[in-house]
Amino acid sequence: MNSRIAFWNILKKDIRNYYLKPPNISWGIIFPLSWTLMQLIRSPGQNVLELLPGLISMSVLFGTTSMLAVTITFERSGRAFERLLLAPIGLNTMVLAKIAGTVLFGIFNAFVPVIFASFFIDLSAVNWGLALAAVLMIAITSALLGLLIAVSAEQVFEAQTFSNFFRFPMLFLCGLFIPISKLPMFLRPVSYCLPLTYGNDILNGAFRGANNLSFVLSFGVLLAFMAGLFIVCRYNISRKWIL
Repeated sequence: MNSRIAFWNILKKDIRNYYLKPPNISWGIIFPLSWTLMQLIRSPGQNVLELLPGLISMSVLFGTTSMLAVTITFERSGRAFERLLLAPIGLNTMVLAKIAGTVLFGIFNAFVPVIFASFFIDLSAVNWGLALAAVLMIAITSALLGLLIAVSAEQVFEAQTFSNFFRFPMLFLCGLFIPISKLPMFLRPVSYCLPLTYGNDILNGAFRGANNLSFVLSFGVLLAFMAGLFIVCRYNISRKWIL
């Protein structure tokens, strides 16, 4: 089977069956919007531009990990995933197709707070090319984290529980709303072991010119995380679901 045809059909099926459902579309809008409003109410004197990188990073993280962990686990319980594994397509193609829809959903989530903020502040000075690249890489790494969780979970509630062990520490350790420089010294090394730290730093640079790390370093680390997570996910799928 042609890999491109297989990729497209898996992606189209996931978008139709999961991502275009009204509850998921509304959740993709309401969740980042509610977090944006909460931050604005909590910090009325803070510049919206300072909040945007953290809000975007959080929206992508929660959107991608939630959707992929749930959809993969749901398909496994319904035996739909086994049919994909039996199809005459490469495992790499199948994995990439499964995360592609989640990446698109994460990008959609990312720009809900941006659209909302555009009614209040001028975003003409934002480096949109840099921001789009950062959002894409955050979405891919978060999707692979979601896939890693889904490989280990048997039920949807287990996938959601495992996801929270990754997501909530990242809210506080990756500089989304609390600068890493203000964290206790013993926690700072942990922050630099998390991919979201580097994606959020790129977004800070794109929106405010306030990045702490060089863009080359941040993109390089994110690429390393992407490659490492993909290899681990593929190995776990082969070991747990095939052999």
